[in-house]
This record gives sequence, structure tokens and C-alpha cells, in this order.
Amino acid sequence: MVRDTHQKTAILLFANSGREELKHKPIENGANLFDELTKHTLGEVEKTGLPFFHLTEKQQKGNSFGERFTNAIQIIFDKGYDSIITLGNDTPHLRVNHILEAHALLKSKKLVLGPSVDGGFYLMGIHRSQFHTVSFANLPWQTSELFKAVMDLVDVGEEELTRLRPLIDLDQFHDVRNLLSRFRTFPKAILRLLVQILSRKVQKYGFVPTFIDSHFLHIPFNKGSPA
Repeated sequence: MVRDTHQKTAILLFANSGREELKHKPIENGANLFDELTKHTLGEVEKTGLPFFHLTEKQQKGNSFGERFTNAIQIIFDKGYDSIITLGNDTPHLRVNHILEAHALLKSKKLVLGPSVDGGFYLMGIHRSQFHTVSFANLPWQTSELFKAVMDLVDVGEEELTRLRPLIDLDQFHDVRNLLSRFRTFPKAILRLLVQILSRKVQKYGFVPTFIDSHFLHIPFNKGSPA
């Protein structure tokens, strides 16, 4: 955790260990991938220079995802910050510029949402005036209705709300396929792990899916820099 009492905005990275993530996301052999995604996200967060807090399953409190996430947000607000930028660890294309854009927008906006293509969001920037613990805990978390539900809940007009560019997050195996079929730029370590997961599927079923270039399957997993 990094603290800066002069800043009015803090970042919350709400991300479990890779082993814990696999209990909720059916991506076979994905523990190393989620650990690497957390490392990547922390690296982008650190580049912002903003105070940040990383809460794993060890620090989270609550029975449901909604309770744990909502309680984590409240913990940060209780430290005196006016706004919070929340992030997960499942968006490979998240970059420092997305976070800094949200930070800049929160100076004049009450809510900034980075939508994920599955109906949720990969980033939420929210002012304390728009955060209500009970209502947020009862949102349809981890469903395709989440983004719309947040929009319906918060009391802001269009002039106080901004949407960032949509990104793909990783919740199940078809997200691995979508990422590899639509994008060609990844941090090397993440690309290596994505392809490794795909390769194991290919070996299991005995064919190369048409959605992916076969040259991806020949990326060496144990050579070169993991950066």
C-alpha cells in the first residue's frame, strides 16, 4: 500500500491471488496468468504516482462479492479520500493512460466507468457523494447487467458521467480466445501464458482453432525476458 495524504484520489486494486481467482473463473491452468495480470496491473498503477491500495482475499471482508467489493471501497473512503478509482486484475490491455484519464476526469465528474464488453466494467472512478454501501452491495455483480445497474443507481446527469473505451476482461476460456483473435499486442509474459493455456486446449482436442493464427502456438514459454 502507498499513501499520500495530499492526494484527493486513491486507487483500489481489488484483486485476489491467482489460486483464489480460479475458484470463480473457469480458466484451466490459469493461476499463473492471474498472478501475472496482477503484477502487470500493479505496474501500471505505480506509474500513475497516485496513492494505491491492493486488497486481496486476505484483507477483504464479506460473504458475497458485492459485500467484499463494497467494504473495500468504504475502507479507502474512510481514509479521507474524496474519490476512488477501482480496478481488477483481469484486463490485459489496461494501461496507465486509462487510469490517468479517469483521474483527470474525476476533477470535474462524479462517475467515470470503463465498460468491459461483457456488460461489467474494468474501471470505476467514483466520488464519495455517489457511493452508498447498501445499494452498491446489492448490485448484480459479476453479471452482464452490472454496467446498466450502476448507471441506474447513481444520481448523476450526463454532464457528470464519462465512459472510457471498452476493453475485454478475462472471466472464462472464451475470453482468452477473443483476446488472442482480436489483438496482437500484449505484455510478453501475459501473451506467453495466454498462448500456453490455448496450446493445452489444442493438445487436448487435437486441432488448431480457426480463430487464431497458428504462429501464436510456437511462442517459446521459457525463453527471453518475462517483461
